[in-house]
Amino acid sequence: MADQPKQINFTIVPDENSSAPRTYSNFCSIAHTPFDFTLTFCEVMPLSEKEIKEAETDHVVRAPVRTKIVVPVQFVPNLIAALQEHWRVYSESYSNVGWNKGTGTIQ
Repeated sequence: MADQPKQINFTIVPDENSSAPRTYSNFCSIAHTPFDFTLTFCEVMPLSEKEIKEAETDHVVRAPVRTKIVVPVQFVPNLIAALQEHWRVYSESYSNVGWNKGTGTIQ
């Protein structure tokens, strides 16, 4: 009888004792290659009058990059499913909040 590899089922949980900093972002740019997706998280602050005039001319607003995360293509469907499930739970939990007018699904 040939040796069969053992299958081990386990759950991965974040290590809350990690020293990784929490990073705030209110904008995400997404790019992809045939092999991976890059999520670039930025923090967009309110624009000054000068920045507004420059944006009207250039049609560009530069925002500081807070972090870039590169994930393999195979990871993306699970990420989308997890975000949709969390958005559903969030929408149901906070449906009485005036600014949350989400439909429950991410389009």
